[in-house]
Amino acid sequence: MHERIYVCHTFYHVYVACLKEFHIMHEAALGGDKASNGSNSIGRATLVLSKMSNKFGSMVQRARECGLFEEVIEYDEKEDTFFPELKPLRTNTGSLVKNMINRIRFCKRFGQLQEKYIPVDFKKYKDIYVFCDSDPIGYYLNYKHIYYHALEDGLNCIKYGDTARYDNNGHFKFKAFMSAIGLIFIQNGYGKYCLDMEVNDISILDYPCKKYIEVPRKDLTDELQKADKELMLKLFIENMDELKDQLDEGKDKPRVLILSEPLCELPVRKQIFTDLVNEYSKVDGKDAIVMIKQHPRDYLDYNELFPDLIILSGNFPMEMLNFIEGLKFDRLVSVYTVVDSIKFVDEKIFLGDDFMDKYEAPEIHRINEQIKD
Repeated sequence: MHERIYVCHTFYHVYVACLKEFHIMHEAALGGDKASNGSNSIGRATLVLSKMSNKFGSMVQRARECGLFEEVIEYDEKEDTFFPELKPLRTNTGSLVKNMINRIRFCKRFGQLQEKYIPVDFKKYKDIYVFCDSDPIGYYLNYKHIYYHALEDGLNCIKYGDTARYDNNGHFKFKAFMSAIGLIFIQNGYGKYCLDMEVNDISILDYPCKKYIEVPRKDLTDELQKADKELMLKLFIENMDELKDQLDEGKDKPRVLILSEPLCELPVRKQIFTDLVNEYSKVDGKDAIVMIKQHPRDYLDYNELFPDLIILSGNFPMEMLNFIEGLKFDRLVSVYTVVDSIKFVDEKIFLGDDFMDKYEAPEIHRINEQIKD
């Protein structure tokens, strides 16, 4: 049996997997009982990187070489739209009973179809950790009756979009019961084979789930030692010298960092970030150096759109910037990315739903407000 396996869909997921592995190391060093097999468990985790929604690129090889994981495997995960035979089972028949019968068939068949693309034998792992189990891997594990631990997709993401309830709006208690007995699958702690669901902060969530367990990310990052941070910087950042040169720009001037996000269609997204650059190009009336940190899944060409600005790569999670000594920005601007964990700015601006109302219909992004019991 292998110790642990992490199924990751984004750079942020890999970042949290690293935090968890470092935590096990530190527990082992202290002789704590949370390290499953003491020092023997160090470096015995497998990292699975799904290619479905994120381009991990050269980080795959660096992950194989960093020594933190026993094995690093790429996973050719397939969405349900890849299989035409599933489409009729996703069509609304207008009948709750017929829809539920189709959903039972869909969940089982989707798991079966996914099986040929699964790169490992999950039954050979003691602990399975899955980020974003709403993706096909969740259906597969449910179909195979394999127990696993779920983790929140992004920091405090359920606070801003409880997708389990939103995706199952109407008769939720009945659907949750069907998921709890294994007839259908619902993500984020409602599946029969989900042992628990790690979240950063239970107190901020509107809807409780008995399987939520609180694992504050701050507690994990506070444990990190200098060598741990250096290892992660090498893992995630391909060219540190180039990044430092970019970050050194305009140190004697006010500096603003805008976080890009894969919002809306491209024409609307261009307008959003053009407006943000214009709105936040000054700090206290002084012209500022504006940088844009590209989101890993935002493929808008910001270099072409803003040739005079500094565009930071999307190939690493923004949390890596916390580990660069001496880094300082006057202001950070985010639409939906939760910035609670960012330490290198004086002022954090989180725009949220009210801002997005100006660019698209509110019902598109005001998810939690539309949840019904």
